[in-house]
Amino acid sequence: MSAPAISFYDLHPAPVSLKDKDTAVLNATYSDSQNITAGFNLNLLARINHELDANFNLSAFKHVAFYNADEGRIEMHLENMIKQTIIAAGQSFEFVLAERLRTEYSYKYDTEEFQALAELACFVPHMV
Repeated sequence: MSAPAISFYDLHPAPVSLKDKDTAVLNATYSDSQNITAGFNLNLLARINHELDANFNLSAFKHVAFYNADEGRIEMHLENMIKQTIIAAGQSFEFVLAERLRTEYSYKYDTEEFQALAELACFVPHMV
């Protein structure tokens, strides 16, 4: 007897970053010593410079990331370190010292929360 055929629609692995990690571990993951995440984050400004003919001074922004336990998410920001005026797509934007651009929320779930979310999307978790 042969095994039943498995179609593409039968399996959907869903990688999930769980929030049951220590806050220090979560913070270190998004503020890594090799600045990989910072480079990824600053690339947003580089793309805006390229695609919208902007003049962001990338070295005048620093990457800031932290875990917000109340919201269950990592928050990533780019913090302006000088007063500057940015031109993008022909419009002018004033940035004050320490002003932050929010660039990403990365939500974390516990197993039960993710299973409930999956079920709302009509997925049936078979294995965790």
